[in-house]
Amino acid sequence: MDYRRFGDAVYIRMDKGDEIIEGVLDICRREKIESAVYSGIGGCSEAQIQTYLPETNTFETQTLRGMLELASLNGNVITDEQGEYYHHTHAVFSYKDGEHHSLAAGHIRAIVVLYTAEIELRPVVGGVIRRKPDPETGTGFWDFKA
Repeated sequence: MDYRRFGDAVYIRMDKGDEIIEGVLDICRREKIESAVYSGIGGCSEAQIQTYLPETNTFETQTLRGMLELASLNGNVITDEQGEYYHHTHAVFSYKDGEHHSLAAGHIRAIVVLYTAEIELRPVVGGVIRRKPDPETGTGFWDFKA
């Protein structure tokens, strides 16, 4: 992984074997970026896609493996009052399933890079977005009071 700041943005190149979510969170910690949005594309070898099931208040995880084209990655990073980092990420992957081209998409738990991923990270400028815990889902939402 390598990255550079240009203006208000951070441009990230992930390499084979890098895990995208942890890489983005690591850069945010190193650069003291408390809240940001990010997007990207790339080629991946594994993706853990989650779907929230409100009736059971749980996430169902599906793991895809193989040549996965990361067609769209969108997410955000926020921190809580104690400085803990959280992400909320969604992605769309295309892949071959036999002779057919298929798509899979959803909430992302983890993504492993196959050959490269290119990500633009945009820190929030002029403020910080915090995490507001949601007891109903066990997750957290944006809190603009900070």
